[in-house]
Amino acid sequence: MLQQTQVDTVMPYYTKWINKYPRLKDVAEAEEGELLKIWEGLGYYNRCRNFKNAVDIIMKVYSGKIPSDYDAFIQMPGVGAYIASAVLSIAHDKPHPALDGNVIRVMARFLKRKRLSPFNKKVIHNHIRKWMKYGFPGDINQALMDIGSQICKPNQAHCYNCPLENSCFAAQTCSPESYPTPQLHKSIPNYDVVTGVIWHQEKFLILQRKEKNHLGGLWEFPGGKIKNGESHRTALAREIKEECGLKVNIQAKIGSIKHVYSHFSIKMTSFHCVSKNNTILKTTQPYMWIKPTQIKDLPFPKANHKLFATLNKQGWHV
Repeated sequence: MLQQTQVDTVMPYYTKWINKYPRLKDVAEAEEGELLKIWEGLGYYNRCRNFKNAVDIIMKVYSGKIPSDYDAFIQMPGVGAYIASAVLSIAHDKPHPALDGNVIRVMARFLKRKRLSPFNKKVIHNHIRKWMKYGFPGDINQALMDIGSQICKPNQAHCYNCPLENSCFAAQTCSPESYPTPQLHKSIPNYDVVTGVIWHQEKFLILQRKEKNHLGGLWEFPGGKIKNGESHRTALAREIKEECGLKVNIQAKIGSIKHVYSHFSIKMTSFHCVSKNNTILKTTQPYMWIKPTQIKDLPFPKANHKLFATLNKQGWHV
């Protein structure tokens, strides 16, 4: 849960998860959809699926005991060098430096390294490893993480509060924040998207995203990106025909919402629709016709919940 997500955001999700699934066995016995629902809103849903897959392996291959060997642990789905090092150092006192963004920044300043080249990262790794020879590898990793998140920040180095100040080479300069060289952040693209709430009597249509796609396993309304020169209604009719094989009457506009993901943002405009032909779709995606009261039982992207809030105010029906 803490991958690319701050502690304050994670805590309520972690508490809810651990209360519902206190043992690995509970996770192994749960359906993926249940797990995605409780993860809903935390984002990066591959983390949830990877965790489920890792638990399944641990239960079947390792008889329910998490492996403490680095080479075995890092083979778990979703586990990379950082997670393996952090978990094994904290839980098993194994001397593995956990190099996240905070730790790399602290050590680049400590060693006065401008470039984050593979060579310099290796130097950082080896330097921390030397400290760990004296014991307490988990404490060392956590201390460096905390220094990076609370004291040695990207744009503000509070050297006067740092326990490493007297040994830090960058602290002896006039601009410790210039180490390492700040990376330029590219602007993220924005996409205009249109979706349809397609009604049949008292129910509307939802599709499940493919697992390999962004937000895989979550449910959503049919629709997609607007092509150059297309109107919202033309694009929606085309997308619904391509995705579902349905012809629809596009009716009242519901409104537009904006949502920012990690690598792009969207403006999603939605319309009420009514199917012209039937409720049988021509699609390879799983689909369901549900009532508004069933939303609470299924996982949806956060952008859809913004749309739900609009519909709750306006009224759901056409």
